[in-house]
Amino acid sequence: MKTFKITYILAAAIGLTGLSACDKFLDTTPDNRATVDSEEKVISLLGSAYSENDHILIAEFYSDNVDNYGIQYTGTSRFFDSIYEWSELEESNNESTERIWGSYYSAIASANQAIVAIDELGGPETSIALSQALGEAYLCRAYSHFVLVNMFCLQYNKQTSTTDLGIPYMTKPETTLAPHYDRGNVADVYAKIEEDLEKGLALVGDDNYTVPKYHFNKLAAYAFAARFYLFYEKYDQVIKYADLCLGSSPSTMLRDYDVLATMPNGSPQQQPTTLHYVDPSVNANLLLFTAFSVMGQAFGAYSTASMYSHGAYLAKNEDCQATQPWGNSAYKDAPAVYVGSMDRVIFWRCPRIFQYTDPVAGIGFIRTVYPALSTDECLLNRAEAYVHLGDYNKACEDLNLWVHNCNTTKSDMTPASIKAFYDGVDYWEWNKSTVKKRINPVFGTVEEGSQEEAMYQCILAAKRVESLGLGQRWFDVKRFGIEIHRRSMDLKGYPEKLTDSMPLDDPRRAIQLPVRVIAAGVTPNPRS
Repeated sequence: MKTFKITYILAAAIGLTGLSACDKFLDTTPDNRATVDSEEKVISLLGSAYSENDHILIAEFYSDNVDNYGIQYTGTSRFFDSIYEWSELEESNNESTERIWGSYYSAIASANQAIVAIDELGGPETSIALSQALGEAYLCRAYSHFVLVNMFCLQYNKQTSTTDLGIPYMTKPETTLAPHYDRGNVADVYAKIEEDLEKGLALVGDDNYTVPKYHFNKLAAYAFAARFYLFYEKYDQVIKYADLCLGSSPSTMLRDYDVLATMPNGSPQQQPTTLHYVDPSVNANLLLFTAFSVMGQAFGAYSTASMYSHGAYLAKNEDCQATQPWGNSAYKDAPAVYVGSMDRVIFWRCPRIFQYTDPVAGIGFIRTVYPALSTDECLLNRAEAYVHLGDYNKACEDLNLWVHNCNTTKSDMTPASIKAFYDGVDYWEWNKSTVKKRINPVFGTVEEGSQEEAMYQCILAAKRVESLGLGQRWFDVKRFGIEIHRRSMDLKGYPEKLTDSMPLDDPRRAIQLPVRVIAAGVTPNPRS
């Protein structure tokens, strides 16, 4: 059995500069060398094939789900300032681009080492456990690259992705000290993700873990496939895998909002509610990620980042408290409203969990848990796929199923009612918010005022409510070519001044690579 050295791409990308005795270093067995010579060790290794530094906070604050309340509230930091202003991130913390980049590539390195170790153990034919472990490794590798390409690159589209800069796609453990990494293009990255995804789908199982929701399992793999193929513009595949995920009775798979409706809402601490939201026993939760993150504070009842907030104006005019095609905002799990020390309207979704490193000194890390994949999102992805294929009635069936599960409304939407609703709504302006923003999708032209546009608007509205505080809105902004803006709010919480805009061709839609990665020679994203 070989001994493998895990070398993370972040360290490689920054060249390990400053080492003056490279020969001596390479002659020494590093501390992170691991011998993987059994099924148990392979399965254990795959526990590190999931990133612990995540993208959801940056993605949420990059999106149009926050406004600037700086005239009233001062809770901020240089890190939050940079995110909100879409400027280059030079801060280093647990949610910086450097940590995201490094942690996801570390997860990829673990997946790659597991793949090689399985081959050394005789391959997936040796046992069911190794076969399922190999499926998980491929899925982890695909998922991590999927997050990275969507954070640090322009959105996939058939017109420009063959020339748009991609990310390095790592398929084997790194063995050199300072390798050169070619970013390739977005189309190539997507093709490689698809290859890994299909390999993983053929092998993944549910038998290796007592709590499979913290690892790729069959249903999570199907949900990931549905999301990936939606982004990849292969809509028949979206429906295929969403059907496999949701089964013949999807209503039994959705989130238990009737239970959430009975739980506390509005008090300063909502741990019971948020912990139930991420409970692995809940059918809707397919894959749960733990992360070093203050998301539970920044989208919670805390003054963290109170300057940049999802406030009452956004909620009442654009999403969770606004009138939508399905009617009123009577959600069973009603949004929590906070005024006084902040202007914030949220759903309780990401718990704030403090992990003590020294209980006596009272120091440690703030973490959270969130559903990286859920049945509710999968259902809405299938609804969107039906719209792409022109089957608006099927799309309405899924939209109505979603609405009746989370909202008390008794009415059903139809294609005609959805179009009539949006015909009566003005397009969004920076100083006059509405639930209808102009869309210029990367997947093709959509005529304004058409039935097709109305259906996409409804899908976007549902997804915005469903994913509030979970970082997914940013990717819909990119896919649908939504121009977003930055505005400062007045003392009454209304738009006062437009401070910045991100038009459709803005290169900032691809978040810049970490400073140290660029300094090591990896090609940066273009900037104006």
